[in-house]
Amino acid sequence: QSQRRDLYAHAAHQLVADGHAYRCFCTRERLAKLIEDQQARGLATTGYDRHCRRLSLSEIEANLAAGQPYVIRLKVPIAGVTKVPDVLRGVVEFKNATLEDSVLLKSDGFPTYHLASVVDDHLMEISHVLRGDEWLPSAPLHKLVYDGLGWEWPTTAHVPSVLGTDGKKLSKRRGAQSILYFRDQGYVPEAIINYLALLGWSYDDKTEILTANEMQRAFGLERVNRSGSVFDEERLKWMNGVYLRTMSLEDLAKRVRPFMERPEAEGGLPDRVERPLPGDYLQRVLHLDQERMKLLVEAPQLMAFFFDDVLDYPPELLIGKGLDARTAHQALADALSLLESIATWQAPVLEEQLRQHAAERELKPGALFMGIRVAVTGRKETPPLFETMEVLGKERSIQRLRDAIARLHATI
Repeated sequence: QSQRRDLYAHAAHQLVADGHAYRCFCTRERLAKLIEDQQARGLATTGYDRHCRRLSLSEIEANLAAGQPYVIRLKVPIAGVTKVPDVLRGVVEFKNATLEDSVLLKSDGFPTYHLASVVDDHLMEISHVLRGDEWLPSAPLHKLVYDGLGWEWPTTAHVPSVLGTDGKKLSKRRGAQSILYFRDQGYVPEAIINYLALLGWSYDDKTEILTANEMQRAFGLERVNRSGSVFDEERLKWMNGVYLRTMSLEDLAKRVRPFMERPEAEGGLPDRVERPLPGDYLQRVLHLDQERMKLLVEAPQLMAFFFDDVLDYPPELLIGKGLDARTAHQALADALSLLESIATWQAPVLEEQLRQHAAERELKPGALFMGIRVAVTGRKETPPLFETMEVLGKERSIQRLRDAIARLHATI
């Protein structure tokens, strides 16, 4: 704006010359005393009393000759209404009696927002002006400036504010997060754009997932809501998960790799895991975990056992329902013997053999499978067991079973 001061000054003085604005020579002391007196009288509203609007031409010339500083104020009509066309609200009428002769150009030559925004928008040939609805009370002042300069009023809409889950407006000081927060949490740009587009706008009454091209073709101000929308991060997280689940494994691996390979202290895999991660293996792991992911930042925790052979879990987890330590130990030992004999290490074969093994030993499959699951992953909740064992491979799965049996043996 400092480089465009001449443009603002020219517009302001043009308004004065055409009778749509005037010079105000009132000092700060007079203005402060004016507000103080108005408050003392208990007036509902306070503001400038238009003193300098009533100065005669000779008084104005005398003040200018004396070098008195001045601001330029908008000359709002005393009576009637100012009509502001708004795409969302139709023509909004403001009683001129409620409007103040606002300052357009300050005594130091810098414009206020009311003048600068109008001049900038016009000279940059802005076709559409979209502002938050909290700016609606300023709209009649801008309309009067446009009219006074003989410029065409742009397509204008005052859109609703974005609210927090408490129903209050999000702001830099309350509730809002930096966009970098969402990036670091593993939200993908496509989900962010999709979710933000649907805050206050809708394609129809059911569609929630839209590509950028689809939104570009479909967007129109006529479907923007007039009421504020709630920014719900849980809803955004759900949408992010939808996008992650529909990505190709190659694309997902590319996006998740930085989160996996960052230092352990920053939430990545344990530092003992060798970097870079093998690309083909990472994609095989993602094929199993893609359905469970909602955020990229969750990937290291979800998939750590595929890359780190150091499993930390209490041996009690190895004991399936209906078993005790001794019977669980025997069940895992028998399962180990079976698995060591299997030549084709593929999920369907593993499942068929282990189910048959459980039936022959009159074990409930769930109890046996839970023990094996904990043994090879260190967890009770994982992707499908047999697909997990296939990806881990025979050697690693067998070694982990041996370690689990030894761990459980120590408790007997």
